[in-house]
Amino acid sequence: MSAESVPAAGGWYRVESGGAASTVRRTAERLGTQVGLTPNRVAELAIVTAELTSNLVKHAEEGMVLVRPVRVAGEAGVELVAVDSGPGMADLTVSARDGHSTTGTLGIGLGAIDRQATWYDAWSWRGRGTVSVVQVWAKDVPAPPMWAAGLTRPITGEQISGDGHAVRVVQGRHQVLVCDGLGHGSLAGAAADAALAAFRTAPVAPPAVVVRHLHQSMAHTRGAAVAVAELDPPARLLRYAGVGNITGVVLGPDGGRKHLVSLPGIAGHQRPVVREYDYAFPPDATLVMHSDGVVGRWRIEDYPGLTGRSPLVVAATLLRDAGVRRDDACVLVARSPV
Repeated sequence: MSAESVPAAGGWYRVESGGAASTVRRTAERLGTQVGLTPNRVAELAIVTAELTSNLVKHAEEGMVLVRPVRVAGEAGVELVAVDSGPGMADLTVSARDGHSTTGTLGIGLGAIDRQATWYDAWSWRGRGTVSVVQVWAKDVPAPPMWAAGLTRPITGEQISGDGHAVRVVQGRHQVLVCDGLGHGSLAGAAADAALAAFRTAPVAPPAVVVRHLHQSMAHTRGAAVAVAELDPPARLLRYAGVGNITGVVLGPDGGRKHLVSLPGIAGHQRPVVREYDYAFPPDATLVMHSDGVVGRWRIEDYPGLTGRSPLVVAATLLRDAGVRRDDACVLVARSPV
């Protein structure tokens, strides 16, 4: 992808050379200006981007960076998600200290990122690579609380993804959506866009009602698999309704794994059967939802400490390792809002 424009869902860039790193930095600077960051803040964003991509060039294998805008309550910022399959780090806390280096450099990269960014989180493990996520907002804008976050990646050779995700909080209901438009390319993307638009304007109602609304709103598209989950912290419940091949999993604090039920069908075509199911969801549980572009054989126990990181870091790690290149892929992760 070029540095000329960044779609609303963001753009992925492979970073294997200094030239690629410069492209990502210019893209982030341009996006920072477009979303209204001050020149000083854009300069700080450039420092963060340069340090992040420099680490990929020096240390990583198969390094990729997602650059995308983030918005909340009328404010906007820039988000960077960097993933790699390199050697990883045994202790991120030590690696973030100024002066720590594994290659003979000054060792100020991670420390500079942490100082300049509004919000920064990462996970790394020896032999498993590193995932870093950064948000840069205006100086007086705190990073919004992140109880749910998702990522998409298009099939190799496409810039438009037919997968999508969305998060909404309406009248105290915390709901999330994952959708997978049939096929690939622009028509699949149009189906996903219709699902996302319908979700944002859906009635304030339980997941099954929302899914039926999505079905009715998507009749003009080729259709999609969709699933909606609602987190209810006071009741310690998760309500879930799905149609088609969307995977939902609840990860328990004891290491347990509960698969959620999605019924056969295609939202937007014929009249699918929609049923809602309730699942126990204690405060320290984690919800993972993903499209069929993500292989379901991942095991969270292979990632020590990952469930203690932010939802976005968890989503990026699973997308990196379980997402396939021959299909659009989407992962969303949510926890009970505090």
